Amino acid sequence: MGGGFEACLIDAYGTILSTDFSAHRAELPALAGIPADALYAEFGRVAPALTVGRLSMTEAYQQILRASGVEPRPDLVRSLADRSRELLLAAGRLYDDALPFLRALRSGGVRTAIVSNCDENTRPLLVSLGVAALVDALVLSCEVGVAKPEAAIYRSALDRLGVAAGDALFIDDNARFCAAAAGLGISAVQIVRGGSDGLGGVRSLREAEATVFRGR
Repeated sequence: MGGGFEACLIDAYGTILSTDFSAHRAELPALAGIPADALYAEFGRVAPALTVGRLSMTEAYQQILRASGVEPRPDLVRSLADRSRELLLAAGRLYDDALPFLRALRSGGVRTAIVSNCDENTRPLLVSLGVAALVDALVLSCEVGVAKPEAAIYRSALDRLGVAAGDALFIDDNARFCAAAAGLGISAVQIVRGGSDGLGGVRSLREAEATVFRGR
């Protein structure tokens, strides 16, 4: 592979896929019997625990309902958890360059891991979109118990791929997460879709692909 990288760590949301949460905002508050602003304020409160797997989605909705003065009946909690998963699966859309990028890395012998801050519904989304079948590892914050920009999630990805930090490239739309990776010795590039380049950044995965194979 010449001067290219041995591995690529790739963010999910905003990097390979986009999501439209308008259906969530329309349906879930009505199902819960809670005003949208109140429901999402409570969701914001529990989101950090969801992101690192300290709460399941059903446990999160139990807390949200209780805090909003609604009895957390098991049937209602289950309906909310199930519907939120269904809506995410319907809302997730891969960018046009995502699958060609992942296929190019696989055919070029580059080991890949999706490294995402997310809740338990992201794994089924990545499976349904065909992403899981094209990468070597899914390193999801809700499963590993730590989220970007903490060093442990990057190290978990490197360990799963069996590569050293200096042999990997990290791609993310979040500049702070890129900086954290760089601080560990991982080369990092920010993707800025629909806008001007970030510092040393790219606007598409097609541009990022050239960086992967060209190397540092």
